[in-house]
Order: sequence, then structure tokens, then C-alpha cells
Amino acid sequence: MTTSTAPSTAPRSYPVHVDAELDPGLSRGLWLVKWLLAIPHYLVLVFLWTAFAVLSIVAFFAILFTGRYPRPIFDFNVGVMRWSWRVSYYSYGVLGTDRYPPFTLAEVPDYPAHLEVDHPEHLSRGLVLVKWWLLAIPHYLIVALFAGGVAYGVQGADDEGWITISVIGILVLVAAVVLLFTGRYPQQIFDLVLGLNRWVLRVAGYVALMTDQYPPFRLDMGGHETPGATTATRAPGGPPPEPLAAPQGRPRGWTTGRIVSVVAGSVLVLAGLGFAGAGGTLALIGATDRDDGFVMTPGISMTSDAYAITSEDARITTEGAPDWVPERILGDVRVSAESDSGDALFIGVAPTDEVAAYVDGVAHDTFREVRDREAVLEATEGGAPASAPDEQTFWAARATGTDPELDWTPEEGSWTFVLMRADGSAGVSADVATGAEVPVLDAVVAVLFVLAGLTLLAGALLIAVPIRTVARREP
Repeated sequence: MTTSTAPSTAPRSYPVHVDAELDPGLSRGLWLVKWLLAIPHYLVLVFLWTAFAVLSIVAFFAILFTGRYPRPIFDFNVGVMRWSWRVSYYSYGVLGTDRYPPFTLAEVPDYPAHLEVDHPEHLSRGLVLVKWWLLAIPHYLIVALFAGGVAYGVQGADDEGWITISVIGILVLVAAVVLLFTGRYPQQIFDLVLGLNRWVLRVAGYVALMTDQYPPFRLDMGGHETPGATTATRAPGGPPPEPLAAPQGRPRGWTTGRIVSVVAGSVLVLAGLGFAGAGGTLALIGATDRDDGFVMTPGISMTSDAYAITSEDARITTEGAPDWVPERILGDVRVSAESDSGDALFIGVAPTDEVAAYVDGVAHDTFREVRDREAVLEATEGGAPASAPDEQTFWAARATGTDPELDWTPEEGSWTFVLMRADGSAGVSADVATGAEVPVLDAVVAVLFVLAGLTLLAGALLIAVPIRTVARREP
């Protein structure tokens, strides 16, 4: 009696098809080092998923305006998912094979793990706006449990840490331990792990805009997806379900050079967006946070029971550069204070050694950092100063009043800022803001926008040329 092995022509249950075969004779201990062996794939996949993200944005707008997912982009993104699935199957997503995954986006018919997605002829322009975030929320919650895991807080000696446990991770770990001691991968665990991964990959295909068909809330277990059936489990005592027919060939002209071009272009596009974001942020700061020509920080609360608050040493050195460098980069520096008590305050800046001599033996606090818009101060014990700060002659710049405002042109050397009461008495409380003119800011913004334009243009060309080439080679 002859059994036909021709692929079934029955309609498949979902456009994302996941198929795998458990390798017989798996190594007992190889899984202990697969994390190391898979590192080359992990490194490549970082760049491939970068390109996947950029191309998915392109596909989003293509679907929004045309209702179609461009076939070259579709094939590339399916290839990235296929590559990831093979690596996951080899490593700790399943541990279902010891055969090293191939470095290709294409389907490899004789590899034990397969993934394919039916290319849609038309996609809804409206659904593309909501399906990847709003409609997929129920599935996100389930996938988080399957693959992302549940985090549990663990109190350590110093800090609270977290342990993340996922259903797939636990099952694969159990299978690995059984394999280590018995040399066999439990078939029941394999069937369940494949069903969970199939659920995750179906959701991935949906949120990657590859189909409008909502993923079923159905656990189709087993390595082989039975066409048209609701499950792919093996009947008790019966033969395994018929596997999906693996497509032959490569993903429509995606050569190594074209893949590298798209990946490089995607990296450049992200870099260009980063340059544009930085330039826009600086331009916004320059337009909205300037006070009389100075870019100012938000006010910081400084409160001390001592006689003075001093800054850490501010060292300015040009190291052979022209003397005008600090002036061209920073311009004048401004320190302003608003008294909380209404008492007159003193702000001064002077060489560090002069300030150190003045506060030697004086109770004062040194500013270290900012936490929640409040200054963190380090106390130094001592007594009262011998004289009021305004009586000293070493100040490079000074200001006095209930709302003093000090402007100072930076010079090379080591400098320290001092905040005190004008009469030199104890207790200092004020909101302090600092800033600078930063005349170079406009030039920096211009350079960032130019870099953004150049990198975005280069990235777009590196992406568009191979996509256009692949599209021309379509049958």
C-alpha cells in the first residue's frame, strides 16, 4: 500500500505558517553552550531587526496610501522572521535541533524549522492605524506571559533585583534537563512549546502588518501545522500530521549585497533621525529657555545651616587652543539666586585657592549633585567667617541682593562659586539657576540638521536602490 506524500491543497488555518521537526538523537550537553555558539547570529539579527523596523515603517505608509504591502519589503521582513525562528529553534526558544542555523533570509527546505507568510493582495488602510497597538493588546498580554515572562522582585543585600520567568523558558528548561539525563526530548513538551511559539509568531506577523486576519486565540500544538485544521496535534497511536510543504528557492532576489545595503541604510536613517532629534531639541531649548540671551537651567533648591555653599572646582583649560575658545563656546556664564527668606544674598566667583583660604575653618557645604531638583550637599565643620564676603577683594565677579544675578566671562584656571548671606551669617536658603550664552548653539544646531539631511538621504538611497532592484526582478 502506497501513501501519498503530495502537499495538501486544503486552505491553511492562518496566513503565518510555522512548521518544525524534532531532531532525533539530540546531544545531551550541547544545549549548555548554544548561547555561545549562537552569538554570531545574535549580532547579525541586531542589524537585521533594525532594518526590519525601518522597512516596517515604510510598509506602514505604503499600506496607508495604497492598501498594499510592497512585495520586496514583505519578502525581506518575512526572511528576518524566518531567520529569527531558526535561531530560536536551535537555541533556547525550543532546543529542537543541533544543526547550526544557516545565514540566510531564504527558506531552507531541509532545515528542520520553517516559517512562511502568505503575501496579501490587499490590506485595509484603516486597520493599519490601529491593529499593531490597539487591537493587538489582548495578544500582547498573552505573548508577554508566553515569551516575555512575569517578573518577580527579589530582595538582595543592597538593591531589589528581578527574576523574569516565561512559560516557554520554563518548558524548554525542563526539556533540557530531561535531555541531559535521559538523552530524549519529551514529545509532549515539544508539542506544547511549538504551539506557544506558533502563537507568538502569528501575533508577530499580525502586528508587523503582514495580514489583516486577527490571530486566533487557539493553541495549535505540535511541530506540523495541519492545513485547514484547528489543531496540529498527533492523534493517539496515529501517524504525525502532514507537514507543510517548504517553499523552494530564495526570497525574490535578496542577495547578500542588497541585504547589507538595506541594513546599512536603516542604520543611517536611524542615525539621521537621531541627529534631527538632537538638533530640534537644541533649537527648542535655544528658542524657549533663553533668559536675556542666556540658556538657563531650572531652579535648584539649595538649603544649608552653614555659613556658605560652595561649588566643586570648575577647571577651564584650553590646552594650547586660542584664548577665545571658552568665550566662543560658552560665552558669559550666569548664576542667579532667589532668596527663600527675603534676606540679602551674596554670589561670587573667584580662584579656587582664594576661596579655599577664605572658607578654611568656616562651616560650609559643598554642592555635589542634584536629586529631584534639590541640591545634595557635603558638610564641612567649622566656625563663622572672619568677615562678610562682600568685604573680600579677590572676587572675579560678584552680585548681592534678595535676587542676585552674577554674570561672568570664563577664563582659564580653576574657579569656585560661593553662595552666602550678604552679612556672612549662618543659614543659606535659595533657589539657584545657572546658564550660559552658548553662542555656538546655533552653529551646532545647523551642523546637526545638515548631518541629519545627509545621513537620511544616504540611508534612503541605500534602502531604495536594492528594493527597486528586487522589485524589477519579480516574475
